[in-house]
Amino acid sequence: MSTERLIKKYANRRLYDASISRHVTLEDIRDLIVKGERIKVVEDKSGEDITRLILLQVIAEQEQFGKPILSSQLLESIIRYYGGPMQEFMGRYLEKSVETFMRQQEVMQKQVAQALSAAPPPMNAMAELARQNMELWARMQESMFGMFAPPKPDARPSRPAAPAAEEPAESPPEAREP
Repeated sequence: MSTERLIKKYANRRLYDASISRHVTLEDIRDLIVKGERIKVVEDKSGEDITRLILLQVIAEQEQFGKPILSSQLLESIIRYYGGPMQEFMGRYLEKSVETFMRQQEVMQKQVAQALSAAPPPMNAMAELARQNMELWARMQESMFGMFAPPKPDARPSRPAAPAAEEPAESPPEAREP
């Protein structure tokens, strides 16, 4: 991760990202963080760092409208630590716990990737069969959708039209009158 991306908050409550020259939303900030970017949000007039406040708003929005991570019981427990003698310890504990969880996830993902790449031949064969089936399915969908697609105005027939049936010069012998 490189430098922090500077975002300014104006008096009208709008957030502005100068690096892309446009206003951003809390969802945009969430997307940046998910991609691994670091941000710093400052009040435009005072220059006060309000990054934590904005990050808490992002979390609150996710908890309210998304799929919550923090249960009411956990939130109540955290609130009980504010102002108490263990507040600082609790903050460090939560931070280290999340860091450890993230490292464990990375290790597990690497192990799964290694296991799949070093899979025995039957597993590799199954993976190849699945890939071929997906390609076949995609081609089948393309051809089916192509049948229903309207013809292009400048499209030519793929093969020449069959010549019109010619009438025989003579009638077959059975059809002749004696």
